[in-house]
Amino acid sequence: MNLQVNGRSVKMEDEEMTIAEILAFYQVQDKVSVVEHNKQIVKKSDYETKKIKDNDTLEIIHFVGGG
Repeated sequence: MNLQVNGRSVKMEDEEMTIAEILAFYQVQDKVSVVEHNKQIVKKSDYETKKIKDNDTLEIIHFVGGG
């Protein structure tokens, strides 16, 4: 499956994944994040069920604390 993630082309081996699986792949599943799927903000409660398909676009924004 081919995706655009944060402006970059990415090839994933799976043909269909959920947003939760994508976040786990990028190791940001435990961080506070916002996901935009095909220009639509996705509710966190939908991460486990929202399917990502070939040629979809994702923007993943996660917050980093520091001081």
